[in-house]
Amino acid sequence: MDAQDKKIATDLCYEIIKEVSRAIRPYVGKPESGEKIKMGADGTPTSLIDIVAEEKVINILKNAPVLSYIVSEEIGELKLGKGTKRSISLTHELRRDDLDDEEKPRFIFLVDPVDGTSNAIKEIPAFGISIAVANVPEGRLATLNDVELGFISNFGNGNFFEAEKGKGCWLNNEEVHPSNIVNISNITLGGFTKSGTSEASQLVDNARRMRVLGSVVLEISYVASGRYDAFIDLRGSRIIDIAASKLILEEAGGIITDKYGEKLNNKLSIHERTIVVAANNKILHKQMIDTLNNNQTDFIGKVGIVGRIDQNRSILFSAKIIDYLLTNGREVVIETRLARKLKDLKENPKLDRIIEKTKRKYPDIAPLLDNINFNIDYQQISCGIFDFECDMAVVLGGDGTLLRAQSKMKPETPIFGVNMGTVGFLTEIEAKDTFSALEEVLKGNYYKEQRSKLVVSHENHNYSAMNEVVIMTEKPAKMLHFEIQVDGEIIEEVRADGLIVSTPSGSTAYAMSAGGPIVDPKVGGFIIIPICPYKLGARPFIVSDNSEITVKLLKKGKTAVFVMDGQLNEEAEYEEEIKFKKSDKDVYLIRTSTKYFYKKVKDKLSEGGIHKDNSWC
Repeated sequence: MDAQDKKIATDLCYEIIKEVSRAIRPYVGKPESGEKIKMGADGTPTSLIDIVAEEKVINILKNAPVLSYIVSEEIGELKLGKGTKRSISLTHELRRDDLDDEEKPRFIFLVDPVDGTSNAIKEIPAFGISIAVANVPEGRLATLNDVELGFISNFGNGNFFEAEKGKGCWLNNEEVHPSNIVNISNITLGGFTKSGTSEASQLVDNARRMRVLGSVVLEISYVASGRYDAFIDLRGSRIIDIAASKLILEEAGGIITDKYGEKLNNKLSIHERTIVVAANNKILHKQMIDTLNNNQTDFIGKVGIVGRIDQNRSILFSAKIIDYLLTNGREVVIETRLARKLKDLKENPKLDRIIEKTKRKYPDIAPLLDNINFNIDYQQISCGIFDFECDMAVVLGGDGTLLRAQSKMKPETPIFGVNMGTVGFLTEIEAKDTFSALEEVLKGNYYKEQRSKLVVSHENHNYSAMNEVVIMTEKPAKMLHFEIQVDGEIIEEVRADGLIVSTPSGSTAYAMSAGGPIVDPKVGGFIIIPICPYKLGARPFIVSDNSEITVKLLKKGKTAVFVMDGQLNEEAEYEEEIKFKKSDKDVYLIRTSTKYFYKKVKDKLSEGGIHKDNSWC
């Protein structure tokens, strides 16, 4: 957007704000102004005062000398200008390649004509208009990063915020900046929480003051100007509400992200929403993110080491990690089996040759295998994994290694997984990034990701699974007959090759291969998936993790094997029941990145989970 375009867009915004202010003035403080006229395009009720304001916006842009797209709360998405008005889908329009220069709009306007409608009707002076102006990109969808100009006017008290990308933010023509508060106990916090969110309650309880004004656009702007120190909306704000205020806050020097600290770059659409966490500075923002995600960290003083013992790469790499931790003043304990392998390798006369061969085979970690210190008595610092008493366990291997380790360790022990397998959904850190990640963890820059587990009950015995339980016959290609109950209600009776009961963690494992959905680990549910069912109507179920699932075998003479996380096998006979419920003990994984789950899924599955270098297989 060049200077001329910015002036055209700014003049249109000034005119819109002035005319909307005049148009709604007779409706402010009048109960009849709140009469619900229809449902808006965003799925929320539309009041009379909203209609009055939006019609003024549309008329101005319709009669403007340039073409524009508009995304607005009530009417949705339109193409306006030069006397025309046409309903469109912005996503579809931006993908078109058949428009000549005369037909191409110059701007995308994102407008909430009256934010804080209830306040306006009750004459509470916290309501106003929000307008963001974005570039029209070539050959791609528009996102929040395309927003160049932002304007917010509080009709209740006359305050006027405006910002230009890369140039700054102003309130009533004076440049503004956020406050410098860094302690949660001293902050003024605004926003909207969600019932049942204990982490949000903790944030609210710790704040010095809590404000709920009922206007997202104004409250984010108040963070920009230092009136608030922070703002959250855990319900999910509409993009049209935050497009202008996001730019205003960022240009003032503040921070605004999603719940996980990821920058907001949502597509521009009437239907798009996002959770918002806004703060005056990085220090306070990190505290908020940690609190909302239950990321309180503890000092890591003692570290347990568990690793694959079937490959030299893992054993050598564990030796390097042990030396690194000891050098950094941490106490180390090693799983007994790994300690024996390290001792054997240390005493092997061909050790140098083994190291060089490993480095050639795995060039990505070759520099990390230089100068390994083997002058350590591994046996002296070893013990059985059941007896680990440590602040964190480092697990080297694939997801299978991690599943084996967590099933044997005390459940409260957080796990730092180093991926030396193939996919590595659970063992998130790749080997080459291990030491930079460990450095951050030892500094306390990490968070604990909570994962639920299953308790499996059969014939007065209890077992546990973090990923899934698979029920199948001992012989291939033989079907079983299942009755499936949830909280005592029969939901399905099915003949199938087998059945999977999976946690969200396991949804990206066998459950996914069997046609089940990918489920965010934060979802409180379990997945029930028949394997190759005989009945076409037998589909996967997602049920609450507060429910008890019962699976009964209905076919005489058939013995089923149920397997927990691919580690432990047990048998069940005709009419025996296998019960599943949520464990009261969760698994905690150490994370150093707030990379969101869906991006990780996309990264891991982009090539079928197999590294291009076949040596990883």
